[in-house]
Amino acid sequence: MSTLASDGHRVLFVENTGVRAPNRHDLPRVRRRIRNWWRGTKGFRQERPNLFVYSPLLVPLPYSRIAGWLNRFLMLRALRRWMRATAFYRPLIWTFLPTPLALDVMRELDPLLTIYYCIDDLSSSSPGAKRIVPSEDRLFREADLVFVTSEKLRARAARISQRVHLFPFGVSFERFERVRDDGEPPPADLCALKRPIVGYVGGVHQWVDQDLVAAVAGRMPDATFAFIGPAQTDVSALERCTNVSLLGQRPHSEVSRYVKGFDVGIVPYRLTEYTANVYPTKLNEYLVMGIPVVATDLPEIRRFNQQHGDIVDVAADPEAFSAAIRRALNGSSASDAARRIAVAHENSWQSRLAAMNRLIEEAVDTRQASQRRWDETLRRVYRRTRTHATEVLLGLVALYGLVFYTNLVWLIAAPLKMAEPARPADAIVVFAGGVGESGKAGGGAQERLKQAVDLYKAGDAPYMILSSGYVYSFHEAEVMRDLAIAQGIPSGAIVLEQRATNTYQNVTFVDEILRDHHWTSILLVTSPYHMQRATLVWRKVAPAVRVVPSPPPQSQFYDHGRGASFDQVRGIVQEYIAIFAYWRRGWL
Repeated sequence: MSTLASDGHRVLFVENTGVRAPNRHDLPRVRRRIRNWWRGTKGFRQERPNLFVYSPLLVPLPYSRIAGWLNRFLMLRALRRWMRATAFYRPLIWTFLPTPLALDVMRELDPLLTIYYCIDDLSSSSPGAKRIVPSEDRLFREADLVFVTSEKLRARAARISQRVHLFPFGVSFERFERVRDDGEPPPADLCALKRPIVGYVGGVHQWVDQDLVAAVAGRMPDATFAFIGPAQTDVSALERCTNVSLLGQRPHSEVSRYVKGFDVGIVPYRLTEYTANVYPTKLNEYLVMGIPVVATDLPEIRRFNQQHGDIVDVAADPEAFSAAIRRALNGSSASDAARRIAVAHENSWQSRLAAMNRLIEEAVDTRQASQRRWDETLRRVYRRTRTHATEVLLGLVALYGLVFYTNLVWLIAAPLKMAEPARPADAIVVFAGGVGESGKAGGGAQERLKQAVDLYKAGDAPYMILSSGYVYSFHEAEVMRDLAIAQGIPSGAIVLEQRATNTYQNVTFVDEILRDHHWTSILLVTSPYHMQRATLVWRKVAPAVRVVPSPPPQSQFYDHGRGASFDQVRGIVQEYIAIFAYWRRGWL
């Protein structure tokens, strides 16, 4: 994309939106994405002339339908606004990512042409990425052009598409050439290492055969093995080798200077289903510097040698690998170096893009020659609109059925509900609730009071605290006290708290009463689905108080069969919103 931009094309590069759900090892990537978003304007930034980068913040669940709907909305809205701001219309879309989200976005942006550049067998890269196969197959069928980086990928894509072309990764030849000929020494940390230096650039990931490298390093104690790139897996096998130096990640612009300091470049990949599809980017980066290369027996390395005349030394085991490195160190001539540079020039990005552009221009000409008439296009737009409207309507109907005719709402509400067997305590605390979850004055107060009376009569606590600052005709707490007395509770056993207007104040003001009386344990009575929030506030405000959740065993508001009423759904949603609001305020 940088090469296209330098050739005068305007390029918007959208950073990877993922082929699997993230795990804890991805936290650095998440932080980097947030930092990249923050650096730009709503995630967009200009890196150099003609080259823009978008760092989207999305829900990292690439195969979830709900997350997909939300991500599609967020990305399309952002892209369309940026396109309007930059007068960027009818784009030519390249995608390296065959996810459902990529497909949806491509379809909606009305591209002049779509290109899928298949650079890896993503489905074999991790267990979580196997779900990508159906959407990738659709992309093979729908893309106007399919470019692939390996013969095995070409064979797979060709089973689905007739528009497949093999384009392995290229190298930024001019940039590497400038560094090779500038007369400047390699970076200081590399110069400080003992020569000869056997070098590797790129991520030290699960596909690097660390056992092979460790065995070769043990056979060659006179050489230093330098790894330039981030550790993306456990590298303890390499760290134990005294002549292996892990220099870590370096800026991309500095990679060529490190390669310049190598005596031999290596590609020590394990042979797996995934690496059978891999064309190593570093291969041409080594060759453009004129240094010899030793690699494991990868299919793409074999194909490369067939095409360019055994220019890479292939070795299958530690003994053969170390022997190949020694031959490279002892037998490389100026003519050999010149031949390697010539091969790298054939594989430069300029050469690759020249061939790609010819195919693109032919496809664009074909597309424009077969453009539909305006009336057919208009009909297609209306058909698409009707389809979208139908999809939205069906989605709303399905959502209505799930909410009001299944137990989904009650499964969602279950984490809110808390209850424990009653045990002796200093007092029974009742949060009356005002309008409560029902939205109607007194809707839940009577059933809560009945539970408190039952607990008192069972001898579980000698006192009762009624907390409510709500007034509707009369003070709610006073009405509850009168009802409790009518049920046989002594007036001297009842304490009123009449200032609280929310749960946080309920807890704060009742805690003052508890401390005044030196009470340290309570039976808490409130709505079953309000209990979680109330208990969390207690833990925050008064962690020393032992709280036993004791909601009414039967709550009229939450009686249900299958499904829920609108009021019940509203009450549960409001409770979750309240928990979030309390968390934001630091109340729990």
